[in-house]
Amino acid sequence: MIEDDFHYYEPANGHSLPHDPFNAMVGPRPIGWISSKSAAGVLNLAPYSFFNGFNYTPPIIGFSSITAKDSLHNIRETGEFGWNLVTRPLAEQMNLSCASVPADVDEFQLAGLTPVASRKIDVPRVAESPVSFECKLTQIVQLQAADGTAISSWLVLGEVVAVHIARRLLNDGIYDTAAAEPILRGGGPADYFAVTADNRFLMRRPR
Repeated sequence: MIEDDFHYYEPANGHSLPHDPFNAMVGPRPIGWISSKSAAGVLNLAPYSFFNGFNYTPPIIGFSSITAKDSLHNIRETGEFGWNLVTRPLAEQMNLSCASVPADVDEFQLAGLTPVASRKIDVPRVAESPVSFECKLTQIVQLQAADGTAISSWLVLGEVVAVHIARRLLNDGIYDTAAAEPILRGGGPADYFAVTADNRFLMRRPR
């Protein structure tokens, strides 16, 4: 490999490409389909593509809110949120839930989805989703640049206190990732990817 084989850029100076490649290279990314409720009782459902799991025991998940959005405000007020798995059959409804609408609009209704009561938190989960987590807020961290400057993005972390899994996804007690048909966010303005059993391969950790 020689240097000319690489496109080099420094993000602060721009990437000089038709579309910022950062999201495409860090991915495909799991989707944080976050359900929340305001202190006034207004439901909110929104997908976040900067999302992942961060700890086993206790299980902790997190998502990044780029600018202060309704999910962030709601979770600050109540200390609770849900995560719902986005599957291929739910892709269009997930997309509807990311519309920019006023804070008093219920995205469950907007996307034609059914809110169902959780057991440990006062925030509903998506009934149509085969996997959901109930979460208690642990931290909200405002992100900052390398020079210490605060930026308008917040990492929201929560402990998973309850889990719902459709029994059809448990094969001899083992969760079948591909059977759930999860989708992942890719790059560009509209790219998504589906996880299928055809793409599965096994690789054991070295002993």
